[in-house]
Amino acid sequence: MTADVIMRGQGVAVATAAHLLNRAGFAFAREPGLRRPVPVIMLSDAALALLRDVFGNPALFADRPRIERRVVQWGADKAVTMAHGAVVVSEDDLINVLDLFPRGNVAKRSSAKPERAQLNIQHSNDFNAEFVLHALAPFPAEEMLRFGERLSATARVTLKADAPAQTCWIEAVDAGWLFLIPDGFGQAWLLAVGGDPQKLAQDAPLIGPLIDMLEPTGGQFDTSPRMLAQLAGDGWLACGTAAIAFDPICGDGTAQAAREGILAAAVIGALARGENPALLATHYHSLLLASLRRHLQLSLPFYANGSAGRWWHEQYAAAKRGYEQTTALLAKLPEPRFALNGFDLVRREQAA
Repeated sequence: MTADVIMRGQGVAVATAAHLLNRAGFAFAREPGLRRPVPVIMLSDAALALLRDVFGNPALFADRPRIERRVVQWGADKAVTMAHGAVVVSEDDLINVLDLFPRGNVAKRSSAKPERAQLNIQHSNDFNAEFVLHALAPFPAEEMLRFGERLSATARVTLKADAPAQTCWIEAVDAGWLFLIPDGFGQAWLLAVGGDPQKLAQDAPLIGPLIDMLEPTGGQFDTSPRMLAQLAGDGWLACGTAAIAFDPICGDGTAQAAREGILAAAVIGALARGENPALLATHYHSLLLASLRRHLQLSLPFYANGSAGRWWHEQYAAAKRGYEQTTALLAKLPEPRFALNGFDLVRREQAA
């Protein structure tokens, strides 16, 4: 199947890029692949505002359960209650709302490894071949930079009747940390980073007493920060959590994915206008590398102060190594040559 752009994978980054490219008049086809869905996402008001802007829907997820407060017990500090604005959605709901791919518009390939498509545009949207946006493996460049190993698990939870409504809870314990996200209907999802949810909850004086029943976990998965050593190349870009992933300890992964989709669509649009492919690939890679560096920097105080246990020391050391490595890699790259102007990528001198 020939198209302007082949979309490999699914998720917020791909859906965002597809929406913006469709709006700009690009034709694309899909190779959806398989993805393990996240059971629940707490979508911050900032991330929600970004998605509403991208998709032109000011009422997006207005009917979903809201979180108005978060309670945090971290390290030796007492539990602190603070205001928090977010909605709770499942990843399936999120993708179903945002995904605009026609069911039949699927790119089929005969080989297991995708071919490296060339984009040959001459100052117009008249593509002579495919451009590939990869959001699932295999990638054209497979080397992965990984900063630590944080195995996590989720479990379905029934909350006690007196658990405060519209509240989420975050708690550090000796062997990891817990994030309890209610669904608005008396149940919740418990994310356990560092160990089994049942065991960590037993050591959690804040979250443990809120749980009436905890169901068996669905298996472990990796939540360590990581990224491909190369996120862009000749005729392709990589995005989504298979290509670059943030630790859930801080930051908003959904907003990050949306920003990746915005940037990917803007790069493809700039290519169609005749901008230099190598400069755009470097710009795309450097901006995502800088975002991971900042994420690692923000996570360092959390791992420094979570607990005095060995697990925390190991995770702090891994985050610090990651911050130093991404800093060194970023120093080798040139200053950004482009800037976003709305959803378009333009040369910085034009945006000034």
